[in-house]
Amino acid sequence: MENEAVFEKATEALKHDHRVIEKVLAVLERLMESSVGASLETWRKAIDFIRNFADKCHHLKEEKIFFPALEERGIPREGGPIGMMLTEHEEGRRYVRMMADALLFAEEEPGPAKTTLIENARAYLRLLRDHIRKEDEILFVLADEALTLEEQKDLLRAFEEHEAREIGPGIHEKYVQIAKEFEAYGG
Repeated sequence: MENEAVFEKATEALKHDHRVIEKVLAVLERLMESSVGASLETWRKAIDFIRNFADKCHHLKEEKIFFPALEERGIPREGGPIGMMLTEHEEGRRYVRMMADALLFAEEEPGPAKTTLIENARAYLRLLRDHIRKEDEILFVLADEALTLEEQKDLLRAFEEHEAREIGPGIHEKYVQIAKEFEAYGG
């Protein structure tokens, strides 16, 4: 994981992921607002980032490692913050699927496809910004209270193993760099 040594806690690593994701969300917002319209390739790259970094890298670490650890420490899934986060992860995946589907038809039917793409991108943007805020301000605060420093460090190691197994070595860093390039390019 990028700069693993700088993180003492799993929540710090997850917050770092959020800052990276927010860079791409800002670019996504500019893509939607562009009067000229962004290239289809730029949209493809944004969707690829969302699927591989925001979802496979970040959300799956939460779902497979972080949330179960919180449940073991008494933070409930059903009727609690974890259940809400899981529901929002699924909702986000639906928006991204709709964006990707619209992109497939963008060359053949640019008008309707662009409308569908932008509507779903806008909904995803709203959802994810609110989702990140809830995790940063509520769930991660609860986690910091519930987990010991040693448990947090164990989770960091598990995150690294997850990324190596699920997405491959160096892929996390690749997407962090893509987010920086996106931000510099401005969409």
